[in-house]
Amino acid sequence: MTKLDNLKNYLCGLRSVAVAYSGGVDSTFLLKVAHNVLGENILALTATSKFIPRSELDAAKKFCADNKIRQVIFEADVLKIAGVAENPVNRCYLCKRELFKNFLRLAEGKILVEGSNMDDTKDFRPGMKAIAELKVKSPLISAELYKAEIRELSREMNLPTWNKPSMACLASRFVYGETLTAPKLAAVEAAEDFLLSAGFKQMRVRVHGNIARIEILPEQFDMLLSLREKISARLKTLGFDYVTLDLQGYRTGSMNLNK
Repeated sequence: MTKLDNLKNYLCGLRSVAVAYSGGVDSTFLLKVAHNVLGENILALTATSKFIPRSELDAAKKFCADNKIRQVIFEADVLKIAGVAENPVNRCYLCKRELFKNFLRLAEGKILVEGSNMDDTKDFRPGMKAIAELKVKSPLISAELYKAEIRELSREMNLPTWNKPSMACLASRFVYGETLTAPKLAAVEAAEDFLLSAGFKQMRVRVHGNIARIEILPEQFDMLLSLREKISARLKTLGFDYVTLDLQGYRTGSMNLNK
């Protein structure tokens, strides 16, 4: 029996689920498999907030519309969650706990599931503590699926997200302890949108005070250097005094080095 079979059997056993759906690789795959298995007995729950780029919300809405999946969207005022704006090391826990309380409230009695995968168990992920405390189920972990496997299965299923760059909330771009504000988050979103429009694939704009540290794939270093004047000029209009290239390139969790 394959891991995909295990996932389908697991979801069948739940009978009716609400999927915490962000529009990313993992939650899109989970939502589609759940829809294939359970039909109308599923619901997509999507939170929109200042931590989530508008493009992600638009993609999530389009996927649900294209696949005729019922979706409920709610606005989360994340900066008003106690402690979150101060950006402590456990910010993700504080934020996810409140978000998933809202998901549970909106789940219409269905079993709430979310899209963490096996790779997420290896990194510093305080948000997973909140998921465990609220007894939210993680079917991809139960099926022992890793990110690379999810991408390959998504490709075989012709999902538009199979090769989508990994995404994390915009708050993850800031050094722990730096106060989060709506203008700062908007500046990061605009900076990353600019880099995406310039042709960069997997990347992050990490913020250290007035410094923007760009992480991109090493194979695109030459491309960035050829555009350095335009990139520097654009990011300075967004409020960054210094614009730097991280020579280690893109990597997940780089802000966790100073946790």
